[in-house]
Amino acid sequence: MSRTTIMTVRVSGALSEFVATNVGEDGAAYENVGEYIQDLIRRDKERAEQEAFNRLKAELTHAFAVLEESYQQLTAVEVIARNRA
Repeated sequence: MSRTTIMTVRVSGALSEFVATNVGEDGAAYENVGEYIQDLIRRDKERAEQEAFNRLKAELTHAFAVLEESYQQLTAVEVIARNRA
């Protein structure tokens, strides 16, 4: 279920002026500040997901580059014990 959160954000000075250039009748892209903030959050979420994907991809690339002879066969108990250490 989707939930709505109400937030109050205070922005002043140069940041406030920058927001004003992007919002409203004179604004280039957004009708209101809420729309602008939602888009910023959406983009930041996408960036964080892309970074996580890139880290996983790098780990998998590294794992698959290792010679097969260097792998050790481990039981689940051994893996759990190693991860606890």
